[in-house]
Amino acid sequence: MHEAKSQLSRLIEAVLAGESVTIARAGKPVVDLVAHQGRQVVIGLESWEGFQVDPAVFDGADAEVSAPFYEESDT
Repeated sequence: MHEAKSQLSRLIEAVLAGESVTIARAGKPVVDLVAHQGRQVVIGLESWEGFQVDPAVFDGADAEVSAPFYEESDT
């Protein structure tokens, strides 16, 4: 572990060059160094390509759906 601390830059370069680096404590492997891989974010589904949303749908609550929640009952 101590050697890894003092050689961290060299170990990182080795990982970036494609080498496998494992850090051990008391002779037992505890950590594998790997190169960071950015996450690919995919928004939506490919099958929805070209799909259009009607903005009028988002202009307010539907009166029929809202009625049971907001109208006063006779009971």
